[in-house]
This record gives sequence, C-alpha cells and structure tokens, in this order.
Amino acid sequence: MREINPKDTTRAYAFQMWMQAPNPMVTFFKTLNVSPLIRVSRRKGLKFNMLMCYCIGRAAKQVKEFYMLPVGDKLMQFDNIAVNTIVANSAGEVSSCDLPFSDDLAQFNGDYLRLTKQVEKDCTDHDLSADSMVIGTSALAQYEIDGAVGMYSGVFNNPFMIWGKYKRGVFKATLSVSFQFHHTQMDGAHAAKFLDLLQREIDSIKA
Repeated sequence: MREINPKDTTRAYAFQMWMQAPNPMVTFFKTLNVSPLIRVSRRKGLKFNMLMCYCIGRAAKQVKEFYMLPVGDKLMQFDNIAVNTIVANSAGEVSSCDLPFSDDLAQFNGDYLRLTKQVEKDCTDHDLSADSMVIGTSALAQYEIDGAVGMYSGVFNNPFMIWGKYKRGVFKATLSVSFQFHHTQMDGAHAAKFLDLLQREIDSIKA
C-alpha cells in the first residue's frame, strides 16, 4: 500500500468531489444466476460461499479502480486484492477473515478452508488491509433478503457485498446481491461493469 497523488490518476475529479461528502457511498443491487456455482459446488464438494468469493476476486481484478482506495484523507494504491468473509466463531459470535486472492481455484480454496478454520477456532480477525485492497462480503445464507444498504462509518471505505439465501426457480437459481462502494474509488459505470463481470465469471466457473 502506498499513497498516490489523486491528480495523477483518473480519480482526480472524484477525489475532489466526494472525499468530503457526508455520505460518499453508493449501493447497487443485482440479481445473479448462480446455477453454475451450485452445480460445481455439488459436483466437486466445494463451498458455495468460497466459490462466490473466488468469482468476486476474479471480476474485481479486471477493473483497475479496485486497486485504489481512499484511506483517511489520502488515496492509496495497492498491488493486491483480497476478499473478506465473515465467520461464525467458536464463541458464538462472528469474526472477520481476509482471504488473499489467487486465480488458482485450488490455492484460493485451500486458503479459504485454512484461514476460516483458524479464525473460527481462535476467534481472532485475520486482517490483510495493510497489504491488499479488501472487498468485504457478508453472506446471510439462511435468510431470504432482497437487498441491504451498508452503513457508512467514515472509517472503512472498502467496497462491500451482501447476499442472502439463493432462490430456486424452475430453470435456474438466483441470488440477489448488494454492492456498496465509495464514489471516490469508482463511478457507477465501473461498479456496473464489475457486476457484469461477476456474472460472466460465475457462468464460466470450472473446477
């Protein structure tokens, strides 16, 4: 992570306009066809949530804005991306677990299983925010929700995705997701592109 001059980036105008806004966060909603993830999950014995996190990382790495993030009053540049997941821990509470992203599904799955198990056991967050731009996620997999708008704390500016239980249809299974992002980091077109790329990654998932 290193500080960069916003004037030397494509986010110069956005930095000027949105860094001091009372609420600079924007939330998009999208319904995804997740039938391919369910098939791979069942056939290969892989966790659905892990596959979602993997596809999120795959889509995000194709949008250069994900490698920048406003931190405090500065714009920071990152070389790596990570995907965060929330883990139910052994104390009956929840802990946060950052997963380093890898294009290699086997590597990502191995890290997912190892790190979430460690966090579950130790009840201690696993944080990669100093090394990677972290995409937050929260899966409420037991509940059917149509969407969620995250709270802007003024501390964490990271993009964040929330989803609930997928819905089974006659021909496909769908999942409603919300995607919250800081307007300094990206514009609506970048966020929409990311969500389109996410569907493409889901459609092309192989294991």
